[in-house]
Amino acid sequence: MPSSVQILGTGQLVELSRRLRRAGGPRLRQNVARRMRRAAEPLQRDLQQAIRTVQLPGSGRKTRGGPSPTTRPLRSTLAGAVRISVRQGAAPGARVWLDRGRLPADLRNMPWVIENGRVRHPVYGNRKRWSTQWARPTGWWSRTVQAGLPRMRADVERVLGDVRRDLE
Repeated sequence: MPSSVQILGTGQLVELSRRLRRAGGPRLRQNVARRMRRAAEPLQRDLQQAIRTVQLPGSGRKTRGGPSPTTRPLRSTLAGAVRISVRQGAAPGARVWLDRGRLPADLRNMPWVIENGRVRHPVYGNRKRWSTQWARPTGWWSRTVQAGLPRMRADVERVLGDVRRDLE
């Protein structure tokens, strides 16, 4: 089930945050925030690519076609909701998360639905007739995060090491 991926509050980050406040340089803090954001960007891109490539096969029944009742593309809309936030202060860190507020009301649960493999929707907007589609449970969120988290952690640790050397 999608949730946020966070590297927060580790002892190194808290200590670094304290030292940055004592050093007082806003330019240094901005540099750290920018580099931590860059460390999280590959995971964000991987998650966006993963949702864009999820296959949603039909139910297997032959149906008559027609135009979609919506003009927004599902996968691109979901990919646009994958966000990054970088925090400094008491709980410093980087976070990659899915912002449900950026999704239309009817798609708010769709990322979790696709993660689990079952998509149920009205047929061409007709609420009297529903269709079920099954996505192969590829774990677009969980597997992508599992694969990208070590790289993100290593990048954040490298940033911490560089800043620690600058402060000493």
